Amino acid sequence: MVTQKGLVLFSLAGIFWGLPYFFIALALESFSTPSIVFLRTFLGALVLIPYAALTGGLKPALRAWPYVLVFGAVEMVGPWFLITEAEKHISSGLAGLLIATVPFFAVAVLAIFLKDRKALKLKPLSGMIIGFIGVFTLVGIDSVTGAVNPLYVLMVVLAAVGYAIAPIVANIKLHDVPSAGVIGVSMAFVAIVYSPFSLPQLASELSNATTLSLMAVVVLGLVCSAAAFVIFFKLIKEVGPAKATLITYVNTAVALSLGIIFLGEQITIGLLVGIPLITIGLVLAGGREREPELSKAG
Repeated sequence: MVTQKGLVLFSLAGIFWGLPYFFIALALESFSTPSIVFLRTFLGALVLIPYAALTGGLKPALRAWPYVLVFGAVEMVGPWFLITEAEKHISSGLAGLLIATVPFFAVAVLAIFLKDRKALKLKPLSGMIIGFIGVFTLVGIDSVTGAVNPLYVLMVVLAAVGYAIAPIVANIKLHDVPSAGVIGVSMAFVAIVYSPFSLPQLASELSNATTLSLMAVVVLGLVCSAAAFVIFFKLIKEVGPAKATLITYVNTAVALSLGIIFLGEQITIGLLVGIPLITIGLVLAGGREREPELSKAG
């Protein structure tokens, strides 16, 4: 039975991980993709590394640096670039919905590469298949109507693959390393990777940025990255990884709602057809009793 604390953490995690897509759209009005990723990870590391040092999580993360860097690469270096760049061409709500495919890819990774017997059962495999049918239906319909370019959908789907793989790597190789240390060090690594592509034009972008865009990058770094990761890992400890992944439903609802209400994004025919299938797939794919820690958002 989920405790009151668990419900609070569930709500906060779902909201925090549904926000990035909206704020990425706002940030793109003034900043390039590399600058957004750099600022997001720099601000996140600025908060999490001191927190990890104070709580004893920094040294274990530094000792495990090879796996921390692998985690950062597949969780942030690739996905955060792909999602941000794709949002120049697709709606924030669609990006949030496509990231909801993370559990499907997790099932595939567990079944194919780790030979997880629970992942090979009919229920999760059926969920994966139905979910992918929903994605292909959505993309197919909206491609025909001209509402979406499949290339940018593929970019977000590739980001979802990274989100599925990274936590499995962390669960196997970084199981005993405090999460604040893992996330803080990996964010610092990502900021270093993106600094050559961001810093040359960052001063100009900052001086010309709108208030909304500046607010967006701050929220992305402090709320949607640093705080969101901390809350999610607290949620996992409270309710377990399987129930924690159910925030995917909240993520999608938040992303779609913000896009429609504040950005004027349209509900397409593809979304109307695809969302029910993806939802059914998520219910089935997430129906296993135990799962590895899965990532959830942007």
